[in-house]
Amino acid sequence: MASVALENISKIYPGDVRAVRNIDLEIQDGEFLVLVGPSGCGKSTTLRMVAGLETISDGILKIGDRVVNEIHPKDRDIAMVFQNYALYPHMTVRQNMSFALKMRKTSKPEIEERVHWAAEMLGLNSLLERKPKALSGGQSQRVALGRAIVRKPAVFLFDEPLSNLDAKLRIETRAEIKRLHRELKTTTLYVTHDQEEAMTLGDRVVVMQDGLIRQIDTPLNIYKHPADSFVASFLGMPPMNFLKGEIILHKDQLWFAAEGVRLCLDKAPTSWLEGATQRAIVAGIRPESFSFSNNHAELEKHSLSATVQVIEPLGSTMDVYLQTSAGNSLICRTPVEQISENEKVTLYVSPQDIHLFEPDKPGNACTATKYGHSLRSLQEQLA
Repeated sequence: MASVALENISKIYPGDVRAVRNIDLEIQDGEFLVLVGPSGCGKSTTLRMVAGLETISDGILKIGDRVVNEIHPKDRDIAMVFQNYALYPHMTVRQNMSFALKMRKTSKPEIEERVHWAAEMLGLNSLLERKPKALSGGQSQRVALGRAIVRKPAVFLFDEPLSNLDAKLRIETRAEIKRLHRELKTTTLYVTHDQEEAMTLGDRVVVMQDGLIRQIDTPLNIYKHPADSFVASFLGMPPMNFLKGEIILHKDQLWFAAEGVRLCLDKAPTSWLEGATQRAIVAGIRPESFSFSNNHAELEKHSLSATVQVIEPLGSTMDVYLQTSAGNSLICRTPVEQISENEKVTLYVSPQDIHLFEPDKPGNACTATKYGHSLRSLQEQLA
């Protein structure tokens, strides 16, 4: 096993197309790191540079203590699992899994031992003499995993390996990959556009956009404390609701105000920009942070009115699509409620669940760490 370090890595294609821009990233020995982001964000290009399948335009790439910029892919001690499995159709499962070992002149007894070990781990023993055309999608993906595992590399690379599977198989194979990592403890770099995969698999998650890293943290920290409105909107399903407005001082308290909406920010554990009043701001609220209960204390200060447009039952929960009087669209995920379409309702939200962002600015979350002002001190300044 080994760590992986990307130092100021860039990839520039002809025509000055910058696919990856000055990325600094370290994957710890044994860590499972996930790169996630929309199509074209540079995540697969980053993975392919680590694999040696793309040349590095600028920067230094290290695997362990070695600089590997100019080292051939086969000599980097990595194994890659592709989106399309890339199995040899004329070979059996056994031959597919042992092929790379044969190319490395590994002894026959060791090849047999490793293939048996991987097949046992992945439940492939009964499939070893089949060819790929006789396998299901899930079985093919397990063979691709087995082919990588038998090499016992320093680093595993996964390029959207579950995107060709149906929903049920994705969940099952995701659990299998997590179990394998727990047992093998091999350093892993995993690329996906699926936020659910990123949240469930990664020890840490890297959110990318336009070739840049927008945030690196544990899945839970990214979800609870997004660095900016892009990260907040990308991670979470249904996505975060956003309301454009401003911070105002009303009755010696800070409020978020938008057309038809006023939400008191008392008890919020966040600090805002100095002089934030009368300044454009975006409030973000997760769909599950809303509730329909009318039993909350100080309901009027912490609620807004909206009209139900569409209800989507999901069994124990439901997604409710609403619209405010000013035409803002909202989504609420809630336990099943006795409400109906076209009904006017009151939505409660705790101040602690309101995220504030500066509009159209990377890293635009308003946080105490960033600005160093407590809510109380700001209130005192504005009083």
